[in-house]
Amino acid sequence: MLAAQLRNAPTERPRRLRRTGPLRALVRETRLHPEMFVCPVFVRPRRGVREPIPSMPDQYRLSVDQLAAEADELRRLGISSVLLFGLPEAKDASGSGAYDEDGIVQRAIRALRSSHPDLIVMTDVCLCEYTAHGHCGVLRDGQVDNDATLELLARTAVTQAANGADVVAPSAMMDGQVRTIRAALDEAGFTGTAVMGYSAKYASAFYGPFREAAGSVPQFGDRRGYQMDPPNAREAEREVALDLAEGADVVMVKPALAYLDVIHRVRPHVPVPLAAYNVSGEYSMVKAAAAAGWLDGRAVTLEILTALHRAGADLLITYHAKEAAAWLATR
Repeated sequence: MLAAQLRNAPTERPRRLRRTGPLRALVRETRLHPEMFVCPVFVRPRRGVREPIPSMPDQYRLSVDQLAAEADELRRLGISSVLLFGLPEAKDASGSGAYDEDGIVQRAIRALRSSHPDLIVMTDVCLCEYTAHGHCGVLRDGQVDNDATLELLARTAVTQAANGADVVAPSAMMDGQVRTIRAALDEAGFTGTAVMGYSAKYASAFYGPFREAAGSVPQFGDRRGYQMDPPNAREAEREVALDLAEGADVVMVKPALAYLDVIHRVRPHVPVPLAAYNVSGEYSMVKAAAAAGWLDGRAVTLEILTALHRAGADLLITYHAKEAAAWLATR
Protein backbone atom coordinates (compact mmCIF):
# COMPACT_ATOMS: atom_id res chain seq x y z
CA MET A 1 0.00 0.00 0.00
CA LEU A 2 2.78 2.43 0.96
CA ALA A 3 4.72 1.54 -2.17
CA ALA A 4 1.65 2.25 -4.33
CA GLN A 5 1.16 5.61 -2.61
CA LEU A 6 4.79 6.53 -3.19
CA ARG A 7 4.55 5.59 -6.86
CA ASN A 8 1.51 7.91 -7.23
CA ALA A 9 2.94 10.77 -5.14
CA PRO A 10 3.72 14.03 -6.95
CA THR A 11 7.36 14.59 -7.79
CA GLU A 12 6.93 18.37 -7.79
CA ARG A 13 5.61 20.04 -4.63
CA PRO A 14 5.32 23.84 -5.09
CA ARG A 15 3.31 23.98 -1.84
CA ARG A 16 6.51 23.53 0.15
CA LEU A 17 7.34 27.22 -0.34
CA ARG A 18 3.80 28.36 0.46
CA ARG A 19 3.61 26.66 3.83
CA THR A 20 4.28 29.67 6.07
CA GLY A 21 4.15 33.44 5.81
CA PRO A 22 7.93 33.85 6.05
CA LEU A 23 8.48 31.26 3.32
CA ARG A 24 5.99 33.01 1.04
CA ALA A 25 7.69 36.34 1.69
CA LEU A 26 11.12 34.86 1.00
CA VAL A 27 10.22 33.74 -2.54
CA ARG A 28 7.80 36.53 -3.43
CA GLU A 29 8.37 37.60 -7.04
CA THR A 30 6.60 40.98 -7.00
CA ARG A 31 7.13 43.39 -4.13
CA LEU A 32 5.41 46.70 -3.52
CA HIS A 33 7.12 49.57 -1.77
CA PRO A 34 5.98 53.15 -1.09
CA GLU A 35 8.70 54.74 -3.22
CA MET A 36 7.00 53.43 -6.36
CA PHE A 37 3.73 55.21 -5.47
CA VAL A 38 2.82 58.59 -6.94
CA CYS A 39 0.05 60.33 -5.00
CA PRO A 40 -2.34 62.55 -7.00
CA VAL A 41 -3.17 65.84 -5.25
CA PHE A 42 -5.99 68.24 -6.17
CA VAL A 43 -5.19 71.89 -5.43
CA ARG A 44 -7.76 74.67 -5.27
CA PRO A 45 -7.85 78.42 -4.46
CA ARG A 46 -8.40 80.15 -1.09
CA ARG A 47 -6.85 79.26 2.27
CA GLY A 48 -7.56 76.68 4.94
CA VAL A 49 -9.44 74.39 2.55
CA ARG A 50 -9.54 70.63 2.96
CA GLU A 51 -12.65 69.79 0.98
CA PRO A 52 -13.85 66.16 0.79
CA ILE A 53 -14.55 64.74 -2.66
CA PRO A 54 -17.92 62.94 -2.35
CA SER A 55 -17.31 60.34 -5.05
CA MET A 56 -13.76 59.58 -3.83
CA PRO A 57 -13.83 58.72 -0.11
CA ASP A 58 -10.76 59.88 1.85
CA GLN A 59 -9.67 62.19 -0.98
CA TYR A 60 -9.68 65.99 -0.71
CA ARG A 61 -9.26 69.21 -2.63
CA LEU A 62 -6.58 71.17 -0.78
CA SER A 63 -5.67 74.83 -0.76
CA VAL A 64 -2.01 75.68 -1.27
CA ASP A 65 -1.42 76.39 2.41
CA GLN A 66 -2.44 72.80 3.25
CA LEU A 67 0.16 71.19 1.01
CA ALA A 68 3.07 71.25 3.46
CA ALA A 69 1.13 69.16 5.99
CA GLU A 70 0.03 66.77 3.25
CA ALA A 71 3.63 66.38 2.09
CA ASP A 72 4.73 65.79 5.69
CA GLU A 73 2.39 62.82 5.89
CA LEU A 74 3.47 61.45 2.52
CA ARG A 75 7.16 61.61 3.38
CA ARG A 76 6.50 59.98 6.78
CA LEU A 77 4.87 57.09 4.90
CA GLY A 78 7.85 56.77 2.56
CA ILE A 79 6.09 58.26 -0.49
CA SER A 80 8.37 60.58 -2.43
CA SER A 81 6.22 61.74 -5.38
CA VAL A 82 3.05 63.75 -5.99
CA LEU A 83 1.14 64.53 -9.19
CA LEU A 84 -0.58 67.92 -9.04
CA PHE A 85 -3.94 68.81 -10.58
CA GLY A 86 -5.28 72.34 -10.36
CA LEU A 87 -8.73 73.86 -10.00
CA PRO A 88 -8.47 77.48 -11.16
CA GLU A 89 -10.40 80.47 -9.87
CA ALA A 90 -11.79 81.14 -13.36
CA LYS A 91 -12.02 79.37 -16.71
CA ASP A 92 -11.97 80.64 -20.29
CA ALA A 93 -11.97 79.36 -23.85
CA SER A 94 -8.18 78.97 -24.05
CA GLY A 95 -7.55 77.56 -20.57
CA SER A 96 -5.22 80.43 -19.70
CA GLY A 97 -5.11 79.47 -16.03
CA ALA A 98 -3.00 76.45 -16.99
CA TYR A 99 -0.08 78.59 -18.19
CA ASP A 100 -0.51 81.57 -15.85
CA GLU A 101 2.82 82.24 -14.09
CA ASP A 102 0.82 82.64 -10.88
CA GLY A 103 -1.71 79.90 -11.59
CA ILE A 104 -2.91 77.47 -8.96
CA VAL A 105 -0.48 74.67 -9.90
CA GLN A 106 2.41 77.09 -10.24
CA ARG A 107 1.74 78.37 -6.70
CA ALA A 108 1.44 74.80 -5.44
CA ILE A 109 4.81 73.87 -6.93
CA ARG A 110 6.48 76.84 -5.26
CA ALA A 111 4.93 75.95 -1.90
CA LEU A 112 6.13 72.34 -2.10
CA ARG A 113 9.61 73.33 -3.30
CA SER A 114 9.86 75.63 -0.28
CA SER A 115 8.58 73.20 2.33
CA HIS A 116 9.84 69.88 0.89
CA PRO A 117 12.73 70.36 -1.52
CA ASP A 118 13.31 66.58 -1.61
CA LEU A 119 9.77 65.79 -2.78
CA ILE A 120 9.39 64.78 -6.44
CA VAL A 121 6.81 67.18 -7.87
CA MET A 122 5.03 65.99 -11.01
CA THR A 123 2.48 68.16 -12.78
CA ASP A 124 -0.38 67.37 -15.10
CA VAL A 125 -0.12 69.30 -18.38
CA CYS A 126 -3.60 69.66 -19.86
CA LEU A 127 -6.24 72.33 -20.39
CA CYS A 128 -9.44 70.47 -19.45
CA GLU A 129 -9.57 71.81 -15.88
CA TYR A 130 -9.05 75.36 -17.15
CA THR A 131 -11.29 75.62 -20.22
CA ALA A 132 -14.89 76.75 -19.93
CA HIS A 133 -15.93 73.98 -22.33
CA GLY A 134 -14.05 71.23 -20.45
CA HIS A 135 -12.10 69.85 -23.40
CA CYS A 136 -8.36 69.25 -23.34
CA GLY A 137 -7.46 71.89 -25.94
CA VAL A 138 -8.63 74.97 -27.78
CA LEU A 139 -11.61 74.62 -30.09
CA ARG A 140 -12.01 75.43 -33.75
CA ASP A 141 -15.37 74.78 -35.41
CA GLY A 142 -16.42 72.69 -32.42
CA GLN A 143 -13.39 70.39 -32.58
CA VAL A 144 -10.18 70.38 -30.55
CA ASP A 145 -7.44 71.94 -32.68
CA ASN A 146 -4.43 69.70 -32.17
CA ASP A 147 -1.66 72.02 -33.36
CA ALA A 148 -3.01 75.18 -31.74
CA THR A 149 -3.26 73.27 -28.47
CA LEU A 150 0.38 72.16 -28.65
CA GLU A 151 1.62 75.71 -28.19
CA LEU A 152 -0.46 76.16 -25.03
CA LEU A 153 0.62 72.81 -23.60
CA ALA A 154 4.24 73.83 -24.15
CA ARG A 155 3.66 77.18 -22.41
CA THR A 156 2.04 75.34 -19.49
CA ALA A 157 4.95 72.92 -19.14
CA VAL A 158 7.53 75.72 -19.24
CA THR A 159 5.77 77.73 -16.51
CA GLN A 160 5.56 74.60 -14.36
CA ALA A 161 9.24 73.84 -14.88
CA ALA A 162 10.16 77.45 -14.14
CA ASN A 163 8.45 77.15 -10.77
CA GLY A 164 10.27 73.94 -9.89
CA ALA A 165 8.43 70.93 -11.30
CA ASP A 166 10.64 67.86 -11.58
CA VAL A 167 8.42 66.05 -14.08
CA VAL A 168 5.78 67.46 -16.43
CA ALA A 169 3.12 65.03 -17.61
CA PRO A 170 1.16 65.91 -20.75
CA SER A 171 -2.24 64.19 -20.63
CA ALA A 172 -4.14 65.95 -23.42
CA MET A 173 -3.46 63.20 -26.00
CA MET A 174 -2.53 65.71 -28.69
CA ASP A 175 -0.36 64.28 -31.45
CA GLY A 176 3.20 65.57 -31.04
CA GLN A 177 2.72 66.85 -27.48
CA VAL A 178 5.85 65.22 -26.06
CA ARG A 179 8.09 66.47 -28.86
CA THR A 180 6.70 70.02 -28.61
CA ILE A 181 7.05 70.15 -24.84
CA ARG A 182 10.56 68.68 -24.87
CA ALA A 183 11.68 71.26 -27.41
CA ALA A 184 10.10 74.12 -25.44
CA LEU A 185 11.68 72.99 -22.18
CA ASP A 186 15.11 72.68 -23.75
CA GLU A 187 14.83 76.06 -25.45
CA ALA A 188 13.87 77.66 -22.13
CA GLY A 189 16.87 76.07 -20.41
CA PHE A 190 14.98 73.36 -18.51
CA THR A 191 16.92 70.46 -19.94
CA GLY A 192 16.80 68.63 -16.62
CA THR A 193 13.00 68.61 -16.38
CA ALA A 194 11.65 65.16 -17.26
CA VAL A 195 8.59 64.46 -19.40
CA MET A 196 6.16 61.67 -18.47
CA GLY A 197 3.85 61.03 -21.39
CA TYR A 198 0.28 59.88 -20.87
CA SER A 199 1.17 57.71 -23.83
CA ALA A 200 -1.68 55.19 -23.96
CA LYS A 201 -4.57 57.12 -22.42
CA TYR A 202 -7.92 55.57 -23.22
CA ALA A 203 -11.33 57.25 -23.51
CA SER A 204 -12.48 55.38 -20.44
CA ALA A 205 -15.66 55.32 -18.38
CA PHE A 206 -13.49 54.95 -15.28
CA TYR A 207 -12.69 58.69 -15.12
CA GLY A 208 -16.05 59.83 -13.73
CA PRO A 209 -15.06 60.61 -10.13
CA PHE A 210 -11.93 62.46 -11.26
CA ARG A 211 -13.96 64.74 -13.50
CA GLU A 212 -16.10 65.69 -10.52
CA ALA A 213 -13.02 66.21 -8.36
CA ALA A 214 -11.22 68.36 -10.94
CA GLY A 215 -14.27 70.09 -12.38
CA SER A 216 -13.34 68.91 -15.87
CA VAL A 217 -16.54 67.42 -17.30
CA PRO A 218 -16.85 68.30 -21.02
CA GLN A 219 -19.73 70.71 -21.58
CA PHE A 220 -20.58 68.99 -24.87
CA GLY A 221 -19.59 65.80 -26.65
CA ASP A 222 -16.83 63.60 -25.29
CA ARG A 223 -13.09 63.00 -25.68
CA ARG A 224 -13.20 59.98 -27.95
CA GLY A 225 -11.85 62.01 -30.84
CA TYR A 226 -8.46 62.33 -29.17
CA GLN A 227 -8.22 59.74 -26.40
CA MET A 228 -7.71 56.11 -27.42
CA ASP A 229 -10.52 53.71 -28.26
CA PRO A 230 -10.72 51.08 -25.46
CA PRO A 231 -10.89 48.04 -27.80
CA ASN A 232 -7.47 48.87 -29.30
CA ALA A 233 -4.27 47.31 -27.97
CA ARG A 234 -1.89 47.40 -30.93
CA GLU A 235 -2.49 51.14 -31.13
CA ALA A 236 -1.03 51.47 -27.61
CA GLU A 237 2.27 50.11 -28.90
CA ARG A 238 2.27 52.80 -31.58
CA GLU A 239 1.46 55.59 -29.14
CA VAL A 240 4.16 54.49 -26.71
CA ALA A 241 6.71 54.20 -29.52
CA LEU A 242 5.88 57.72 -30.69
CA ASP A 243 6.32 59.20 -27.21
CA LEU A 244 9.64 57.41 -26.80
CA ALA A 245 10.83 58.71 -30.17
CA GLU A 246 9.74 62.22 -29.16
CA GLY A 247 11.83 62.13 -25.99
CA ALA A 248 9.59 60.89 -23.18
CA ASP A 249 11.53 59.97 -20.04
CA VAL A 250 8.59 57.97 -18.65
CA VAL A 251 5.57 56.53 -20.49
CA MET A 252 2.18 55.62 -19.07
CA VAL A 253 -0.86 53.41 -19.53
CA LYS A 254 -4.14 54.85 -18.24
CA PRO A 255 -6.42 53.42 -16.84
CA ALA A 256 -4.60 50.55 -15.21
CA LEU A 257 -6.77 47.77 -13.82
CA ALA A 258 -8.86 47.16 -16.95
CA TYR A 259 -5.74 47.53 -19.11
CA LEU A 260 -3.35 45.04 -17.52
CA ASP A 261 -2.98 43.39 -20.91
CA VAL A 262 -1.83 46.70 -22.41
CA ILE A 263 0.73 47.25 -19.64
CA HIS A 264 2.08 43.75 -20.19
CA ARG A 265 1.98 44.18 -23.96
CA VAL A 266 4.04 47.37 -24.11
CA ARG A 267 6.50 46.48 -21.34
CA PRO A 268 9.01 44.60 -23.56
CA HIS A 269 9.26 47.61 -25.88
CA VAL A 270 9.82 50.22 -23.16
CA PRO A 271 13.43 50.89 -22.06
CA VAL A 272 12.35 53.73 -19.74
CA PRO A 273 10.19 53.58 -16.59
CA LEU A 274 6.58 52.57 -17.25
CA ALA A 275 3.81 54.16 -15.18
CA ALA A 276 0.27 52.88 -14.65
CA TYR A 277 -2.49 55.23 -13.47
CA ASN A 278 -4.87 53.46 -11.09
CA VAL A 279 -7.68 55.90 -11.84
CA SER A 280 -10.53 57.37 -9.83
CA GLY A 281 -13.24 54.94 -10.91
CA GLU A 282 -11.07 51.96 -10.01
CA TYR A 283 -10.40 53.55 -6.62
CA SER A 284 -14.03 54.46 -5.90
CA MET A 285 -15.34 51.00 -6.81
CA VAL A 286 -13.09 49.40 -4.21
CA LYS A 287 -14.03 52.02 -1.61
CA ALA A 288 -17.76 51.57 -2.21
CA ALA A 289 -17.61 47.78 -2.09
CA ALA A 290 -15.48 47.84 1.06
CA ALA A 291 -17.86 50.29 2.75
CA ALA A 292 -20.75 47.93 1.96
CA GLY A 293 -18.84 45.02 3.48
CA TRP A 294 -18.71 43.14 0.19
CA LEU A 295 -14.95 42.75 0.12
CA ASP A 296 -11.82 43.31 2.18
CA GLY A 297 -10.69 46.75 1.04
CA ARG A 298 -7.13 46.37 2.28
CA ALA A 299 -6.57 42.95 0.72
CA VAL A 300 -8.16 43.89 -2.59
CA THR A 301 -6.25 47.18 -2.85
CA LEU A 302 -2.88 45.53 -2.29
CA GLU A 303 -3.81 42.74 -4.71
CA ILE A 304 -4.68 45.30 -7.42
CA LEU A 305 -1.48 47.27 -6.92
CA THR A 306 0.55 44.07 -6.96
CA ALA A 307 -1.14 43.08 -10.22
CA LEU A 308 -0.19 46.41 -11.82
CA HIS A 309 3.43 45.99 -10.79
CA ARG A 310 3.43 42.32 -11.82
CA ALA A 311 2.09 43.26 -15.25
CA GLY A 312 5.13 45.48 -15.75
CA ALA A 313 4.48 48.92 -14.25
CA ASP A 314 7.39 50.54 -12.40
CA LEU A 315 5.48 53.58 -11.10
CA LEU A 316 1.98 53.33 -9.65
CA ILE A 317 -0.06 56.53 -9.70
CA THR A 318 -2.80 55.77 -7.23
CA TYR A 319 -5.27 57.41 -4.83
CA HIS A 320 -4.59 54.44 -2.55
CA ALA A 321 -0.99 55.63 -2.08
CA LYS A 322 -1.19 56.71 1.56
CA GLU A 323 -3.25 53.83 2.88
CA ALA A 324 -1.29 51.28 0.87
CA ALA A 325 2.01 52.64 2.20
CA ALA A 326 0.68 52.44 5.76
CA TRP A 327 -0.50 48.85 5.22
CA LEU A 328 2.83 47.78 3.76
CA ALA A 329 4.58 49.09 6.87
CA THR A 330 2.57 46.70 9.03
CA ARG A 331 2.71 43.55 6.87
